[in-house]
Amino acid sequence: MNLDLTDKNALVCGSTAGIGKATAIQLAKLGATVTLVARDEEKLKETLIELPHEKGQKHNYFVADFTKPEEVKKKAELAASNKTFHILVNNTGGPKGGPIFSAETDEFKKAFSMHLICNQILAQAVVPGMKKADYGRIINIISTSVKQPIDGLGVSNTIRGAVASWSKTLANELGQFGITVNNVLPGFTATDRLDDIVGNAAKKMDKTEKEASDFMKSIVPARRFAQPGEIANAVAFLASEAASYINGINLPVDGGRTKSL
Repeated sequence: MNLDLTDKNALVCGSTAGIGKATAIQLAKLGATVTLVARDEEKLKETLIELPHEKGQKHNYFVADFTKPEEVKKKAELAASNKTFHILVNNTGGPKGGPIFSAETDEFKKAFSMHLICNQILAQAVVPGMKKADYGRIINIISTSVKQPIDGLGVSNTIRGAVASWSKTLANELGQFGITVNNVLPGFTATDRLDDIVGNAAKKMDKTEKEASDFMKSIVPARRFAQPGEIANAVAFLASEAASYINGINLPVDGGRTKSL
């Protein structure tokens, strides 16, 4: 099985923490040259130092705020004009929680812009190079909510579903060019966002955070939370040559929690 990513360039969004950071590290371990993207330059510099470079890669980064799509567009187009990106990992923080009925309309607009619009901008920037290279992997980190909506995440459920449909449509259009488009759906993963979810669950259940955490683990067949690196492993496989005939799928990496097939 060929998982070697030597001579491949990867653009990884939200790559200074959690799943994004773990993904950047894993892709670099497999030989890819990684361009990190996030809004905090100091954290980008810190992450850059942590990336493996045993194969002589020269990793880099650019700063972009996903609440400002025009900024993302400008930075992404500049980066793509300087090198061909073979791998794009779309990943950004999820919308805040809460019931869908009480959500303000601006919450939907902001989330739609940060997720779907910025994904579209990034894809348009890198796909021309992927076509010329006859190799492309677009991998979107979204949520198991596209298969089974999650209570208390109304805006997120809505926007994640839109991204999943966008991705499937794009996969149908780009498959002929050797470009695949897939979604990874993380389950409960030990990140800062999960800390917030556990805290909110504890308040709702009138329990301690440990009790809420233990309950959440109990509904996962694996009886534990994932580590970011376990999600990154799935992303790395989909980015590789080995996954060349996998296209347009939603891949849950959730310890078996999602009840639908």
